[in-house]
Amino acid sequence: MSRVQLALRVADLEGSVAFYSKLFGVEPAKRRPGYANFAITEPPLKLVLLEGEDGEPTRMDHLGVEVEDTSQVTAATDRLKEAGLATFEENDTTCCYAVQDKVWVTGPGSEPWEVYVVKADADSLTKETATVCCTPAGATHEAPTAAASSCC
Repeated sequence: MSRVQLALRVADLEGSVAFYSKLFGVEPAKRRPGYANFAITEPPLKLVLLEGEDGEPTRMDHLGVEVEDTSQVTAATDRLKEAGLATFEENDTTCCYAVQDKVWVTGPGSEPWEVYVVKADADSLTKETATVCCTPAGATHEAPTAAASSCC
C-alpha cells in the first residue's frame, strides 16, 4: 500500500499532536523528541509533525509518497529520470528515527517531494543523533545536489 505523506513544521508539537489525534481519530504511530507521525488509514495518509521554532506559524515542510519496498523507490527514480526530472537519491539514510531509501524531486513551485521506503525503525537514536529534518535544503527543481541535507 502506498500513501501520500504531508510533513508539517509546527511550533507547538504537543498541541498539534492533540489536534490531529482528534481530527483523524487516531494516536501517533511514532513519537520521538521533536517528532511525531500518524499512519492514517482513511484517507491513506502519513502525517509527519516536525518541531519548529516557538511562535512560528505552521508551514508545509515537504510532501512525499511512502511505498512498501526499495524496488518501488528504484522504479520511481527511473520513471522520474525518464520524465526528465532532476533527482536526488539517498540510500540507507537515517532520518526521522528510521533507516530509509528515497528519491527527491522538486516541483515547479519549489515544493520538495520524496518517494521513500522505511527499511527499519531506529529506536536507539536520540534527538541529538537522529536527523529530524526533512527538506532537502538547497535542492532546486532543475538540479538537486548531493550536498542537500534531507530526511523524512
